[in-house]
Amino acid sequence: MQTVSEHDVIVVGAGPGGATTATALAQQGHDVLLMDRQAFPRDKICGDAVSLGCIEIMRGLGMGPRIDAAIARGEFYPLSGMRLVGPSGHTLSANFHGGPNGEQSLVAPRIYFDAVIQQQAVESGARFVQAEVKEPIVEDGRVVGVLARQDGDTKAFRARVVVGADGVTSSIMRALRPEPEQHVDKHRAVALRAYIEDIELYPHEVEFFLYDDILPGYAWIFPIGENVANIGLGMRLDRFRALKKNLKKMLQDFLAMPDTSRRLKNGGKLRDVAIWQLSFGSQKHMRHVFDGALLVGDAAGFINPLTGGGIHNALISATLAADTIDAALRTGDTSRESMLIYEQRCHDEMWDGMQKSYFYQRVLLNYPKVVDLLIRYLGRHGGVAQTFLSKL
Repeated sequence: MQTVSEHDVIVVGAGPGGATTATALAQQGHDVLLMDRQAFPRDKICGDAVSLGCIEIMRGLGMGPRIDAAIARGEFYPLSGMRLVGPSGHTLSANFHGGPNGEQSLVAPRIYFDAVIQQQAVESGARFVQAEVKEPIVEDGRVVGVLARQDGDTKAFRARVVVGADGVTSSIMRALRPEPEQHVDKHRAVALRAYIEDIELYPHEVEFFLYDDILPGYAWIFPIGENVANIGLGMRLDRFRALKKNLKKMLQDFLAMPDTSRRLKNGGKLRDVAIWQLSFGSQKHMRHVFDGALLVGDAAGFINPLTGGGIHNALISATLAADTIDAALRTGDTSRESMLIYEQRCHDEMWDGMQKSYFYQRVLLNYPKVVDLLIRYLGRHGGVAQTFLSKL
């Protein structure tokens, strides 16, 4: 087996976390190889909501013109507010605050959104290779590269640091984290996403539905254009399995609810129905750093336990990872001990929010009357509403 190339950093996975890491490191002058099993543009199962915090990070890395162009083409759909519907039907409406330069939260289908960041990484100097990474190469306990399937052959790619950014089923994560450190069901969720056409929408507003049969979880309708939306629902995995639920039936039940069905034109047309799992950032004692490697985004498990959103945290972890790797490469020490500061930085940036979201999801959302109370009487200043607002 021949070694194909050697680099400062190999980033496995070119989604938001991986491509942002690659962009930042390439802009810092490092030799970066960005790998993904798919060519771009490509779809990715997601709710497609992109928070203002994401847009600010992206603009900071020079992606402003790409974002503006995508909005002008109608690929990114700007948001002005949200509706949060409780179990009794009581609705809380809230407006979003824009950024200092007029930035807005967006609904951005991942086929467009991910391509923007991947293209920025390439233009920043990262080399992109379409290949399916099978496992890290580990020598004397240190990660020194990856084995990947490319053009029908298994090839070795070597690097001083490997970044696992290949999602919740990450081959890098599964190889480096021992089995007891994998996420357990109460810190995971399962979700279904579809695109629906011919539905009456609240223009530029996302909708969250916290109804009895889906708690602890929610359904959503996120508009991506006129009469077209990303629609879906998700539930914590242990609860989902205990209740023996079926996601496709749950979606049909949601569409059949009076307040939803009256908005459908011609019954609503579904396409691109897909199911995926999520790993929450609420499980303690998870390692994200190893000798010669670290994890970002969904591969690390940085998904919000209440909203199920992972893009903002993926971008936060990407920037922290890039700064950590940059310093390690400059000192010539890429050991776990040298890069362990990354875990502390992630903890400082995200842990309090993860724990608060987990509390609301684990304790409050099990009780529909409590959810109604929070929405009806605490309004937009209540913790649950603020958690949704903070992510959009």
